[in-house]
Order: sequence, then C-alpha cells, then structure tokens
Amino acid sequence: MITLSRYHAALDSCEPTQASGVVLRVVGLTVAASGPSMPLGDTCAIRGSDSHERIAVVVGFREGEVLLQPIGHLDGIRPGDQVVALRRPLDIPVGPALIGRIIDGVGNPIDGRGPIPGSARRTIHAEPPPALGRQPINRILETGLKAVDTMFTIGCGQRMGIFSGSGVGKSTLLGEMAKYAKAQVNVIALVGERGREVSEFVDKVLGPAGMRKSVLIVATSDRPAIERLSAAYAAHTIAEHFRDAGLDVLLMMDSVTRFCQAQREIGLAAGEPPVTRGYPPSSFAILPRLLERAGTGMIGSITGLYTILTDGDDESDPVADAVRAILDGHLFLSRRLAGLAVYPAIDPTLSVSRLLIDLADTNAYRLALRAREMWSEYERVRDLVEVGAYRKGADARVDQAIIAYPKIIEFLKQEIGAVSTRSDSLAQLLQAVGPAAAVPRG
Repeated sequence: MITLSRYHAALDSCEPTQASGVVLRVVGLTVAASGPSMPLGDTCAIRGSDSHERIAVVVGFREGEVLLQPIGHLDGIRPGDQVVALRRPLDIPVGPALIGRIIDGVGNPIDGRGPIPGSARRTIHAEPPPALGRQPINRILETGLKAVDTMFTIGCGQRMGIFSGSGVGKSTLLGEMAKYAKAQVNVIALVGERGREVSEFVDKVLGPAGMRKSVLIVATSDRPAIERLSAAYAAHTIAEHFRDAGLDVLLMMDSVTRFCQAQREIGLAAGEPPVTRGYPPSSFAILPRLLERAGTGMIGSITGLYTILTDGDDESDPVADAVRAILDGHLFLSRRLAGLAVYPAIDPTLSVSRLLIDLADTNAYRLALRAREMWSEYERVRDLVEVGAYRKGADARVDQAIIAYPKIIEFLKQEIGAVSTRSDSLAQLLQAVGPAAAVPRG
C-alpha cells in the first residue's frame, strides 16, 4: 500500500504563489509597504537589489499600507525593495539542548558554541493557560535568601515583581536566586541591558553554577525594539516548553520597564498617541498577555520574577503601577537600605507576597507579620529616635521595635554566595523578633 502522507504534508507547507508588495518609504523606525496582505505579528522578507534579505514583522496598518519593523537595522532598505510574505510568525528553538546556552531575541545562538542541535521550534506568541486549567499554588519555592523565604515566601508558579531604581542590586538578587533557588531550569531574559552588563551577569553574577541549569535570552539596548520585545516573548515560550514537560521553571526577566519602552518605540512609530508619561496604550495592553503566561499549568510550573525600574525611585511610576496590579506580590529594594550596606536591600514595609498566608504554616505566617510589624513601628518613630526625642516607656510596642530593629537589619543582610535553608532562616528570624504575642499599647 502506498502512503501519501509525506506528499500531503509537503502540499500543506508549500506556497503556490508568493504574496508580495514593495517598500514605499521608511519613516523613523518603521517601513511602510504596499503589501502583501498579512496578519499582525506575521513575518515577511524584504529583498533588496543587492540580494540581501531582511526579516521584518508586521506591527500595524495605515491607509492601505502595511507597517513593518525589521529585525535588524534599517540601513540599506530603499523604496521599491520587494516585500514577500513568509506566512508564519516568529519562532524559536526549544528543548533541553538550550540549557547552558545564550541566544538572541529571535533564537540565534550568540555564545560562539555553534548551532543548537536537535531542537524543535515553537512560535513566540501563545495564549496564557486558561483560568480554570491552572493547578493551585501550594508548594514553596526555596530561594536560599533569608528575607524572601521567611517574610515573603514564594510558591512554585507565583509571579513576583522586583521594584527598584537603578544600581540598588536587582541583577545581583536575580543571580543569587538563579544559583540557589530549588528550580529545575532557569530561563533568564535580559531585555535592553547594556552589552557590558550582559557579560558581567554571565561571568560574575550567574557564574558557572547558575549557567549549568540556565537558558539566557539576550537583546541589548542597541538592538531594534522588535527584537527586544521578541526576547521577552521567546523567554516565556522556552519556559512554557519546559513547564509542559512537567518541570518547575524559574523565569526571570530584566526588565519589564525596557520591554514597555520597546513597545513605546513601536507604538509611537506606528502612529499611536502617547497617553501616560509618553507611553501609548499598547505599552500597557500587552503586559497582561505576557505576564499571565507564567504560572502553573496542568503539569509543571513557571515561577516568574520580573524586575521593574522605578523612575527616580517613584513607587507610582506608570509601568510599576500596571505591573503591580497583575503580579502576585512584589519586592521593593530600598536605596536607603542599600546605602546602609544591607544586601539584599528589601524594604519589609513596601514588599508583600500575596500567597504568604496560603503557603506558610500558622507559626511562620505570624512570625513574618511580627517582623514586619516591628519594622513598621520603628519606621513610624525613626526620626524621633534618631534625634533623641523619643522617651523610653511611652509605647510598649515601640520599645520592643527599638530593640528588634537592629536585629532585623542583621537578619536581612546576606553575603553573596551565602545560602540558608528556610528552616534555619525561620529560626534566625524568631531569634531576632521573638515569638508573636499581643502587646497592649502604652
């Protein structure tokens, strides 16, 4: 019996006719073409008279024209160049062969170790898991960081934001979690970073121990906006592949702010109006579609850690506000604590894990609340204490907080490379703040 399945597959994948158009003009970062008719997000090839082919992505339409963003620079594109539809969205390699490798935003290896062997391919765009198709988050992900594991416990499949200004220790915090968190695979997206910082992150922050179980997706600040966007989507696609295989994945993205800035460049170039501090509506509309892709599935989990740059340490930054409303908790890094040499500089009063009550047992939950209460009480009267205006005995809670505050500071400090189990961390926190007990106000 003759099987015709391979011929049917060939017929399904062939393109009998090529849909094409021509480049009309280039305006800013956008190429306007006369066609072909393609859906948003599809790719096409721009073929010049020099036989050089550039891949571009459809980002919009205007008055019968197709608006394209090339993956790469615009140099060399001229009016009349042919635009040919490729009839597919961007896709990237996925699979175990990616572990230990570094790729760019469109899936090409950039670590000098040659092509990625035996990898399947998967489109970078996907729908989040259905709301009723997610397993509950009921397992703790130990990170090895005392403050996180006790006061802001993270669960497998939770999504947390790390908010701070520049230079307060976000990258170092990510590197420590990548090395010591009890996840099976790390997927790390560096979006819009300086080229120098990428090699420093790989060599110094992540190190060989972290790299052995990590996949890095890199799109530096000099890369086109469409590639910086693609790096974020690609990281989620790779994480989804490992989650679908039943693994617990730790997904890190640095940073969401630069992801939104890339979309701002694309949106403004396509004619969107700026509405909030220069951001067009699409910069905020794409956030839920991206961030909701992390979390639990029917099997496996993606624990998401997303960094957000707060402009001038402003907690009400529009990107920070939008992300905080979507995620399951947030860690705020304090410049004041960093100035006191407290690393990681996590501010207990501004940080929260929305799943702490579900993940921690009763004693651990009460201990975390007591530590935050002691910190808040001290912060309330810190100015009075520092100038000597507070009189001991005026408030019993404040008296306890003054004693506990330096102990909590010492607890929060953790040297780079120092790892603590959660049980040991809870014991240290208990020693710092004492058991939870009702203390009447004086």
